[in-house]
Amino acid sequence: MLSKPINTFQMSFYSTFEEQLSRRHPLYILANHINWHQFDEAFKNLYCADNGRPAKPIRLMVSLLMLKHIRNLSDESVVEQWAENAYYQYFSGEQCFAAKEPCEASELVHFRKRIGEEGIELILKESIRMNGNDSNDGDVSVDTTVQEKNITFPTDAKLHRKIIRKCRQITEKEQLPVRQSYTSTLKKLSVDQRFRHHPKNKSKARKADRKVKTIAGRLVRELERNLPPGSMYQNNLNLFKKVLAQKRNDTGKIYSLHEPEVQCISKGKEHKKYEFGNKVSIVHTQHTGVIVGAKSFRNEYDGHTLETSLQQVEKLTGKAPRTASVDRGYRGITQIGATQVQIPKPFNDKKQSKYKQRKLKKAFRRRAAIEPVIGHLKADHRLSRNFYKGIFGDNINVMLSAAAFNFKRMMNIWKQIFLAFLQSLVWMMKKYFYKTISSRHK
Repeated sequence: MLSKPINTFQMSFYSTFEEQLSRRHPLYILANHINWHQFDEAFKNLYCADNGRPAKPIRLMVSLLMLKHIRNLSDESVVEQWAENAYYQYFSGEQCFAAKEPCEASELVHFRKRIGEEGIELILKESIRMNGNDSNDGDVSVDTTVQEKNITFPTDAKLHRKIIRKCRQITEKEQLPVRQSYTSTLKKLSVDQRFRHHPKNKSKARKADRKVKTIAGRLVRELERNLPPGSMYQNNLNLFKKVLAQKRNDTGKIYSLHEPEVQCISKGKEHKKYEFGNKVSIVHTQHTGVIVGAKSFRNEYDGHTLETSLQQVEKLTGKAPRTASVDRGYRGITQIGATQVQIPKPFNDKKQSKYKQRKLKKAFRRRAAIEPVIGHLKADHRLSRNFYKGIFGDNINVMLSAAAFNFKRMMNIWKQIFLAFLQSLVWMMKKYFYKTISSRHK
């Protein structure tokens, strides 16, 4: 059910909540520039009109999602800090300070699922609109990176032990008979599996790994025999059997039991050979620095992600980019629709003029600016490790991170404008002061 409209009449006897805040604060300015009405219109059809418990205001939930990625917070932290921060509350549309948490942290999970990917994309579209003419740059840079999932580094021994633990949990929950628990055996095997890289322990660790795998297979088969056919755990059992059957060089391997869609991606990094998550594509304007596209993929070749990324840019901005500068990982593509794809390669003096060569070199130098942008997305806006569940979580995390980057960009611009105003004001006061003193001496 939709929430009741808030009475905006003056709630304080002497002054309103808005008058008590600094109008120069970036969150104060941002709250008055965002078009909150469009979110109400877009999401109100997802609620019942007159049935059920009244929901939290749509602006409150959308603002919490924005603040979470702008400030790099978890669901629990953003809800907790909201009760302590007056600017967070004003940003969410509150008319007076509320000394309590606005909602349970789990309600953010339900709201993200309710609005879906289209609702998150609407937030990204609003962040692009907020940047005004800066988002209309026809020259863009495109690059891909890896969005790592919140899983431990996968090894066969870890996966087999997790299978054993989950089989025990199912057995205890359903109260099924167990022939042997292998508790003491697994303790001894865990000792043998330690320090496996020492030359004296390698063979002993390999034998322990094989024994743990054998025990996991026994428990899965015993659980399959004791459970009735067509039980609710059949998908789990199929997943366990696939993990136990996979080999070192198999394709489509399972790297996590709770996130089976995770991909193993190699980007050629010296310090991190393999990353486990999914690939994302970022589209960034070359001359103004606005992210106009952020799309999630699995593990496609970079060139195959370019067309989908540019289609999203056209959907969000209303026009296709004129040029797209990419690295050599996109080789093989020169034109997509009305967009010319620029890939670094040796120049042909007979076909290209010196002016054209200088222009291309400048575009390729500007393309490198997308690398620190990706670094900021990972360090400041929660792209480095994705805590959301499943493929849906992969898709929305990258868009929320990009939207937070755009909002933060405008907040920094407003800070610079205010500082420049203060500096000019101080300079004028100094000038007036020296002029007054010199006139008195005369």
